Amino acid sequence: MMSARMATSFICFLLGSTRMHRIHYPRTPGRIAFVPRLERDDGVEIHWEERGEGPLVVLAPYSIFHPSVYDSVATDLATDHRVLRYDDRGTGESSRQGPYDMQTGAADLAAVIEAAGEPAVIVGLGDASNRAVRAYAERPDLIEAMVVPGGMPAGRGALAGSEAMASSDTVVNAFLSMYETDYRGALRSLITSGNPQMTEAEIRERVRQQADYQPQETALARLRAWVNDDALEPARACGDRLWLLCSETMGGGWFPAGREAMKLSRELFPEAHVEEVEDGLMSRPDLTAGVVRRVRSKPRAARA
Repeated sequence: MMSARMATSFICFLLGSTRMHRIHYPRTPGRIAFVPRLERDDGVEIHWEERGEGPLVVLAPYSIFHPSVYDSVATDLATDHRVLRYDDRGTGESSRQGPYDMQTGAADLAAVIEAAGEPAVIVGLGDASNRAVRAYAERPDLIEAMVVPGGMPAGRGALAGSEAMASSDTVVNAFLSMYETDYRGALRSLITSGNPQMTEAEIRERVRQQADYQPQETALARLRAWVNDDALEPARACGDRLWLLCSETMGGGWFPAGREAMKLSRELFPEAHVEEVEDGLMSRPDLTAGVVRRVRSKPRAARA
């Protein structure tokens, strides 16, 4: 059974900060254009939606939480960007059908961008960054840059020798066991640890919403795919299109943080942009949005 401290650390990593923040449901209100579903070759339909006008930014889904974690940065970026988000297969309003492996997820991501009609900057947390670099490996024409606010798209083996909990088989297997044996209990543990101010009724509702958005089978399969994935070589191949943001407040113990994260990121990805920021995606969405705008401010030839 995962301890409360481990659960707290994990939720902090997921939110891109060691500070606690509530995730609000439903999605941020505003002008949202609902787009017809994208049908994949295997019959799966991917639901996607967008808002704002300007160059395309895709907020890539990841394996743990509801897409509303991106609400703050989406609101910021939608003032001068076309912001697109989609439900990964098996979640939300997309078809509840696998497979849920990384390569399939990467292909779905590329297909969504292609359907949107222009190259994108991708913002992604956790396993979303792994899928993004794999999508770039297959379709570099679709992806102008990948911005990763915390963590890095590398296998757990790359963390060997660090104190990061993600490098420990014991810790990782304990978390997987939670998801496998008591999914709602695992969600409750994560939500409670990350939101100590919530009432019992709010906690129950949050667990229900998350379980409805992503059922246990899907959540476990996607989490296993992430744990077992090694995206180091595809990520290196991204060169300077990869932007890794590091902060002392990021990582939550699961991944290196601060200077250790910057050092390791520069060793693993020598051509990538590795930058230090004050805080994570939830605490300071303006910082991540600012990086996206800097990427966009460069001439297209310089980004290619």
